[in-house]
Amino acid sequence: MTHSKNLIYKTLQLNIILFLCISINIFASSDIELINRAKKADMMPIPQSKLELLEIIDDKENPITNAKVELGKKLFFEPRLSKSGLISCNSCHHLGMGGVDGISVATGDKWSANPLHLNSPTVYNAVFNFEQFWDGRSPHLADQAQGPIQAPFEMAASQELVLQRITSIPQYVNEFKKAYTADIKITFKLIADTIAIFEKTLITPSRFDKFLHGDTNALNKDEKEGLSVFLDLGCARCHKDIALGGSMQPFDTGKRYKYRNLGAFAGNNNHLVKTPTLRNIEQTAPYFHNGAIWDLKEAVKEMGKIQLVLGISNEDAKKVVTFLKSLTGEKPNIIYPQLPVSSKTTPRPLAD
Repeated sequence: MTHSKNLIYKTLQLNIILFLCISINIFASSDIELINRAKKADMMPIPQSKLELLEIIDDKENPITNAKVELGKKLFFEPRLSKSGLISCNSCHHLGMGGVDGISVATGDKWSANPLHLNSPTVYNAVFNFEQFWDGRSPHLADQAQGPIQAPFEMAASQELVLQRITSIPQYVNEFKKAYTADIKITFKLIADTIAIFEKTLITPSRFDKFLHGDTNALNKDEKEGLSVFLDLGCARCHKDIALGGSMQPFDTGKRYKYRNLGAFAGNNNHLVKTPTLRNIEQTAPYFHNGAIWDLKEAVKEMGKIQLVLGISNEDAKKVVTFLKSLTGEKPNIIYPQLPVSSKTTPRPLAD
């Protein structure tokens, strides 16, 4: 009798083990299939290899170095690059707030709002965008960095004023020599280029990247289901590549965006609008070019209507949002820099 019971127990154990093995293989197979679906839709992970990453983000004519990054960080936080001496790059692209300012319309010099009612996009992972600005007018970060400094409704400083302020501060002059060469000529372009080098380091790998690299446990069951719905709906047609966005696309091709009349933005000459990155999307509200929608689920449903001509159900929108939250990445550790002291010749802040 005892022998029979032991045999029954062993048989049950073997059956349970066999069931678990089959279940694990089924789940692993479905996970690999989901990874392949995402990759086939051109959703790409941030490279794990530093060399592979540098191939994408580095500029051989002005390569990334630690000295340039540290100098660029100071300039990113430097309010003296603005006419008033109050506004820095970090004012609109706050690194402690997902790289954005958390308000609907970018606001700058003399509390002036962007005349087109444009929302500040995140600076995190911006290096992966194919174009910069909502209308895609800049091809890369170094060119983009020149714009806000000079824009009258942003930092409102002329190239000459910026150059006078930076070159009048001995510590900055020395740091440029250290980062580049002893006989380097400091120009407005070089200042913007150096800011861009720092911005290139603002990369935030997420659990989604680990999943695409083959770690099938990086996402939980609900997040994987959300990714599957995201792919089924066709969201990856625009939100693809490493940025999961960043290219120029037509806007509200289905029904009209319900807040289209807020602001005067019409895209570029071909009426195309830069697709925003979905990385860290839960931290970058409000959404859309004019910052009109604050709730992420509402934003998903609105996109389904105006881009995909679909009525996305509350249940599917919730699943997509669950996936989108897995795109919140690990931020680089940014220590606020101590900025150098102005000299007697440094142009003073201008309030007029």
